[in-house]
Amino acid sequence: MDVSSLLAALLHSHLFLLLAALVLVPVLSLLIVSSAKKHPPSCGDGDPRLRLRLPLPPSPPGIPLLGHLPLLGSLPHRKLRSMAEAYGPVMLLRFGRVPTVVASSAAAAQEAMRTRDLAFASRPRVRMAERLIYGRDVAFAPYGEFWRQARRVSVLHLLSPRRVLSFRRVRDQEVAALLGRVRRSSAVNLSDLLISYANGVISRAAFGDGGYGLDGDLGSQKTRELFADFEELLGTVAVGEFVPWLAWVDKLMGLDAKAARTSEALDGLLERVIADHRERRWRHRGQPVVGDGEVDADQRDFVDVLLDVSEAEDAAGGVHFDTVAIKAIILDMIAAGTDTTFATLEWAMAELINHPPVMRKLQEEVRAIYGVSGEEGEVTEDHLGELHFLKAVIKETLRLHAPVPLLVPRETVEDTELLGYRVPARTRVLINAWAISHDPAAWGQRAGEFVPERWFEDGGGTAAAEYALQLGQDFRFVPFGAGRRGCPGAGFTAPSIELALASLLYHFDWVLPPPAGGTMTSKVDMGELHGLSVRLKVALNLVAKPWSP
Repeated sequence: MDVSSLLAALLHSHLFLLLAALVLVPVLSLLIVSSAKKHPPSCGDGDPRLRLRLPLPPSPPGIPLLGHLPLLGSLPHRKLRSMAEAYGPVMLLRFGRVPTVVASSAAAAQEAMRTRDLAFASRPRVRMAERLIYGRDVAFAPYGEFWRQARRVSVLHLLSPRRVLSFRRVRDQEVAALLGRVRRSSAVNLSDLLISYANGVISRAAFGDGGYGLDGDLGSQKTRELFADFEELLGTVAVGEFVPWLAWVDKLMGLDAKAARTSEALDGLLERVIADHRERRWRHRGQPVVGDGEVDADQRDFVDVLLDVSEAEDAAGGVHFDTVAIKAIILDMIAAGTDTTFATLEWAMAELINHPPVMRKLQEEVRAIYGVSGEEGEVTEDHLGELHFLKAVIKETLRLHAPVPLLVPRETVEDTELLGYRVPARTRVLINAWAISHDPAAWGQRAGEFVPERWFEDGGGTAAAEYALQLGQDFRFVPFGAGRRGCPGAGFTAPSIELALASLLYHFDWVLPPPAGGTMTSKVDMGELHGLSVRLKVALNLVAKPWSP
């Protein structure tokens, strides 16, 4: 449950209504509004010359003490877009005691993530991330030397094209397992199967093939539930982080206790994994790596690579990557890799079901390529580069359904500006990627429609549909952010998404299940559920009909 949901629940409780009656009396409201007009809110200390030269961004009326938190609702990205339509692409909000600037246009995103990238390069302290990921990861770490070195390690050693290619065997096996599960039951809960697939790929890439789960199996139910709890908590904002005098709510709702249990279980699992890897490395020290000759025989998992880096950095006198840093970076990869892959595949299949002509066109492309490739009956990564419409479908899915619609919050490291407004140092900044990708000014009157063909427009041909996801090239489309804090893992998730989607569409024809109770259902319910990523509110239940060439 996110912070706005918690507050919504509180607003319906008798205790909170009594508190509101005492606090939010009309006289106090008038005094606060009057004071705000005379003394605009300060977001931090900064250069007085900058403060005098530029105005603060416009700010909608809020609720005393709570600010704008109760206004966000259960889908903050949609509510913030509505507010931006009234107050402009750069707004100043207050989430409790935390001043937050929200950017909702491509121009604002470009200025924050390219033109003034360094000024917007840090992260605010996120209490739940600090509890679960040790405060020493890549995604949530503040800007500084440790973050720079951790990102360098991730980009060069974990997420490089060579490393991504080295996990091809893992992707092939996990896709085969996914198809096997579909075949065993024609009526399937595809959401559950896609979660298992995404978790299987990233878990094996991170830990290897060893039995490291809570039951000695990474795919066991208990281990899957642990990772699910981790991702749910990481997408939950503690109320006390924004409104300290309401910190008791986190305890009352069981959030603190659940975070403690999950953190302890994750830490124990990671300690066992790292200890096992160290023991194996000690036993085989000095022996050559033996593989099947593919990708330079390099089949090491993320833990092996990070242990190599740790030893090398120690020898060179560089930044020390101790066990805590290794655990934090591994958890980063698990959180990002699982949710991005799963959410994109789920939304893509839902959109295709709701747009049968698009699904048929994509199936024709996939079946034409693999029906004449000499590998009939098997979808491989060798020909993914030829599936231009598949890439367009994925990009259109990411445009309409960015896995993280409000990009991971940034924090300004110095006094700066955004589209002519003053943004003081230590201000939290949200980029509303969802609002940007639904903006008719950027995407036309059909901005809210699923139209993969748009990626071939403007003379772009097949090149326009390439799924390279070069961060920072087009600020109308920023599902993974851009600049220094852009997600470096887009290249890792791309083949996992493409291979799974192509395989599902090659081997099966997909339809909605027969109506229950005589009610005909012709469309998938596209309601959203907000968490670490935004996913379908209702599980995607479909019927798979086997197809053969």
